[in-house]
Amino acid sequence: MTHPVLEWTTAKLASGRKVAMATVLTASGSVPGKPGARIALTDLGEVCGTVGGAGLEMKVSEKLGNLLQEKNGGHGGFVETFQLYKDAKGQAGTPLDSLCGGRATLSFEVIQPMPHILLCGGGHCGKAIADACELLDWKHSVFDVREEFASKELYPEAEEWNNCSASEFIENEDATSLARFSDILLLGHQWSVDEELLKGMLSAQQLSPENWRSRIGVIGSKSKWDAFSKSALEDGIEQKYLDEVDCPIGLNVGAETPAEIAIAVVGKLLARIKSQDPEESSWRGH
Repeated sequence: MTHPVLEWTTAKLASGRKVAMATVLTASGSVPGKPGARIALTDLGEVCGTVGGAGLEMKVSEKLGNLLQEKNGGHGGFVETFQLYKDAKGQAGTPLDSLCGGRATLSFEVIQPMPHILLCGGGHCGKAIADACELLDWKHSVFDVREEFASKELYPEAEEWNNCSASEFIENEDATSLARFSDILLLGHQWSVDEELLKGMLSAQQLSPENWRSRIGVIGSKSKWDAFSKSALEDGIEQKYLDEVDCPIGLNVGAETPAEIAIAVVGKLLARIKSQDPEESSWRGH
């Protein structure tokens, strides 16, 4: 089962899902899952593989689900030994309500998908952010209503090139499909385009919040955001979804040029990925 589970996991990661995986490292005695057996679980509850079934698999699945729910899940893992005997008190390992009598040690880990940034606006700022993504080995895609700004020539390393109207893009997407993007950055040359995209995306999130994963960032002033928020509320978008949007995007470092904006934006995204507070210094020198 190892190869199919790994292929399945890779496909789920590519679609933007977070995956928790357990692997049998060692087994002795009467144990249903042999070394190398794997089970994987996504943040949507999808499952692939087995570590042998019965009580062991129930306990392992429970632990994988808990691991996915942890706020900082994905930064590390753990190893645990199970005694497949309900009266295994005092012995090394977690006792299970089982009569098998064997012992199994499993590793648990969360695998985070690679960041995939959708640049909605392929102008100077979009290009600078794409260049920064390449330095970090992050994936990026581009959308622009202007053909020349969503081209392979301008973005040779992009995963996708989306050249269409904002309405057409929104019509072909939903919360599940947009989950392939870890972050969606609205950098359009016209606010009307960004506004149409943003309302469409927030509507998709509101319609299916359980499938929503992407973080949205918008380039723009506070006054522009206030005007948009008022319009969005009038259109039926709930305040809690507006509160999750990052506007203006990036760390507050006084960025002005496209390169400076790219550093500020990528720095904030990196802080989120690493679960770090950018306001807290990590310097420990004297």
